Amino acid sequence: MAMRQTPLTCSGHTRPVVDLAFSGITPYGYFLISACKGDWIGTFLGHKGAVWGATLNTDATKAATAAADFTAKVWDAVSGDEVLTLAHKHIVKTVTFTQDSNCLLTGGNDKLLRIYDLSCPEAAPQEIAGHTSAIKKALWCNNDKQILSAADDKTIRLWDRSSMEQVQMLTFDQSVSSMEYVPDGEVLVITYGRTVAFYNALSLDLIKSVEAPAPINSASLHPEKEFFVAGGEDFKLYKFDYGTKEELESYKGHFGPVHCVRFSPDGELYASGSEDGTLRLWQTAVGKTYGLWKCVLPEDLGTENSEPLYTTPPEIKA
Repeated sequence: MAMRQTPLTCSGHTRPVVDLAFSGITPYGYFLISACKGDWIGTFLGHKGAVWGATLNTDATKAATAAADFTAKVWDAVSGDEVLTLAHKHIVKTVTFTQDSNCLLTGGNDKLLRIYDLSCPEAAPQEIAGHTSAIKKALWCNNDKQILSAADDKTIRLWDRSSMEQVQMLTFDQSVSSMEYVPDGEVLVITYGRTVAFYNALSLDLIKSVEAPAPINSASLHPEKEFFVAGGEDFKLYKFDYGTKEELESYKGHFGPVHCVRFSPDGELYASGSEDGTLRLWQTAVGKTYGLWKCVLPEDLGTENSEPLYTTPPEIKA
C-alpha cells in the first residue's frame, strides 16, 4: 500500500509566508529561516514593516532580512540579536550573503542592486543600475564572481561583479515569480506563469522547461537533480522527474496559494511557505524514517497482516 505524505506543519507566523531559505549543512545539522509578509521573523524582532526576504549564511551563524521599512538587517542567528541595519531608499525585497559571509547583496523597489562590505558597514555600498522595475530576487553565482537578478521588468540579468556590467539578459512575456540557483552544475531554476524553466546560469541558455497544471510561484531542484518540486496558486505541491519531466506526485496540504518552496541541503525534505501563514515540511521519499518522521513496519507491530503504518508527526510551534 502506498504511504500517504504527512507533512510537518510549522505554525507561528500570522501572515503569508513569502520567502524561506536553508543554511548549508553544519556540525549541528541545517537550519531554515522564513519571512512573513506582515510581522517579524521568528525570534528576530526589529523591522517595522512587512518582511519580504530572509536568508542564512552557509554555517547558519548570520541571518539577513529584507523589509518594507526601507531597511535590510543582519542578525546574529544564534542569539537573535540585531547586528546591523542597512538603510535603503525604498522597500527591500531580497538579501543574500557571499559564501564567505563578508558581503551582502540586496535589491528592491528602487531598482538598484547594492553590495555591502559587512567588514566596513559605514562605507557606501557598490550600486548596480539597469533594471527598470522593482527587483524581486538577487543571487550570487559562479563562486560569487557574478550576480543574477530578476525584476518586475520581465527580465533576468546576469552581472559581472568586478566590472559591475551586465553580461547577459533574458526577457519574458510576464514577470518571473521565483528564481533559484543551484551551484552544482550551474543551474538556474525560474518560474513564470505555469512554466518551470531550467537555464545554464553562466550562459543563460535554456536547458529544459515544464508546464505545470496551475500557475506556479516557486520551484526547487533536488541537490542530486533527480526531481524538482513546484507550488503555486492551486494550493498544491507538485513533484516532477527532472530527467523525463513526468509529474510523479501532487499533494494538497496548504489552505492558500504556495509562495515559496525549497529543498533541504541533504535533499531529504522540502519546505513550502503559503498564504495560509504556515510552513510545511515534506519528505522527498515518503515513508523513510527521518527526523520526526517514523515508519512503523508490520514486524514492529508484532502482526503478520498489518499494512505499514506511517505515524503522524506533531505540529511544530515556531
